[in-house]
Amino acid sequence: MTDPPVVAAGELDADELLARIVDEGRVRVRTEFLDAEHDVVLRWDGDVFYCDTPTRLHRHDSESEMRTCLEKQGYAR
Repeated sequence: MTDPPVVAAGELDADELLARIVDEGRVRVRTEFLDAEHDVVLRWDGDVFYCDTPTRLHRHDSESEMRTCLEKQGYAR
């Protein structure tokens, strides 16, 4: 399996990021938290969206829920 594409948090808007997640299957978002860089892997398995953070895995059952998460967490602009 190849490494997922990497984007910086806020580099893409929510629609662009969602399209990349669906097209690629997963995207790695580089974020900064407490003065350190962290990667969050955003995935879609065809039914459910997932956010793999350094401390937690959470899921979203709809594109609308995922869009809200992307904007709230600052992964998308």
